Amino acid sequence: MQRKRRRGPGLISRIDRHLVRGVSAFPGGNHDAFFRRLSAAANHGKLWIGAAAIMAAFPGKPRRAALHGLIAQAVASAVTNMGFKTLLPRARPLPEHLPVFRFVHPQPTSSSMPSGHSASAIAFAVGAGLVNPVLGAALAPVAVGVAYSRVHTGAHWPSDVFFGSAIGAGAALVTRKWWPVRPPFPDVSRTSTPAPELPGGAGLSIVVNTLGGSFTAETAAALQEVFPKAHINTVDAGEDLVAEIQATATFPGTVALGVWGGDGTVGTAAAAAVEHSLPLLVLPGGTLNHFARDAGTGSLKEAVSAANRGEAAMADVGMVTVERGMAGNPEKAELIMLNTASIGLYPNLVRRREMLQPALGKPLAGVVAMFRTFTAGTPTTLIVDGVRHKLWIAYVGRGRYYPRDHAPLVRPVLDDGVLDVRMITADESFARLRLLWSVLTGTVATSRITHLTEASSIRLESDGSPMVLAVDGEALAGVRSAEFRVAGHGLTYYSPQS
Repeated sequence: MQRKRRRGPGLISRIDRHLVRGVSAFPGGNHDAFFRRLSAAANHGKLWIGAAAIMAAFPGKPRRAALHGLIAQAVASAVTNMGFKTLLPRARPLPEHLPVFRFVHPQPTSSSMPSGHSASAIAFAVGAGLVNPVLGAALAPVAVGVAYSRVHTGAHWPSDVFFGSAIGAGAALVTRKWWPVRPPFPDVSRTSTPAPELPGGAGLSIVVNTLGGSFTAETAAALQEVFPKAHINTVDAGEDLVAEIQATATFPGTVALGVWGGDGTVGTAAAAAVEHSLPLLVLPGGTLNHFARDAGTGSLKEAVSAANRGEAAMADVGMVTVERGMAGNPEKAELIMLNTASIGLYPNLVRRREMLQPALGKPLAGVVAMFRTFTAGTPTTLIVDGVRHKLWIAYVGRGRYYPRDHAPLVRPVLDDGVLDVRMITADESFARLRLLWSVLTGTVATSRITHLTEASSIRLESDGSPMVLAVDGEALAGVRSAEFRVAGHGLTYYSPQS
């Protein structure tokens, strides 16, 4: 009877033992304590959480790199510890394989294949590096050191480390697919046009809304100081803002209209400027100053410079025809939209994002705000250009905003002739789960629930009960329909040209 020959160790095991013998041959020294401490520091991801906390202290790419590194690490850790360690049981190296002074104690009891420390280390470094290559290069030696420390201390075979590192790199790449790098915004472009020079404010009439976000008792005096020749009309609470803006625009000798206030006030002043063919000087007097920022007059110094030199540009305006009141006898009104209009949860999203932004930065603040908003929100049913939709958000921007996702922030061009239409729908099955998953993975812009289009006109109608429409931050209740169109080069506004 022929005996069955016992199989020897496979190729991978032979390579592992050969490499471990090489590590074992290293003389002892301070490096042994270093690698033990480095390996222990990475237990439960503590080293990478600490690194992320330091990176998050710096806004912009470092903070975004920290977020992506942690997400990649979490994915790699979950796949390794809850997946492969169960599917691929393997004994760890034995004490006789390494000198006793080098061997980790106590040794982990879970499967040796693959290395969770290596997966987390490589995932964090690669994930952060894909966002910020400089940080990735700085983290790479630390991540490689952690991975090697698992062999040096006898916690893993080299193949465990290689496999874990591959899982970490794969998790980082998947994470980057979830959180795509935003393309750079286009350069600012403005169409210059002549406008009256206003040295010292001569010929300028300014309306000041005392309810504006940044108004103080010193505001009117400060404006009079920088525009000593201007007519300044301060509108207090209880006065008719629309009537006062009209009175300011028609003040004798007025050749340009200035406005200090929030976006709603600026929109009302823009309507008066268009009506009376006056250039508009937008001063940063609101809480957010969206149009002033886009116009290049986000500071008083910039506004004064543009006015004194007569530097101006042309902007398109949105014309919004609103129907309110009873279905059989609606009342029509036409509004001017300089920035945005929305129905649904968008105003709540913006409010939360602006509150969180100073602490978290724009990208992370947008994610947290969106998650909080949509966890408890409910969709609205609307008819959009004749098609019925259940919507979380219906957003219309006057002009193309960037980034091209759920959280528009900046508008480099004010006369591109388009309406930026964004809808996040709830028409699909499992609508809330789809939405929250896309928020967590940063794929809202590419999800089936998101519809990004451009148009020259669009009509929104309520499906039953009236809706609340916010135009440039001002809420209008009882709206039954709203039709938007673009009036090209409808407004001249002061804007510094250099």
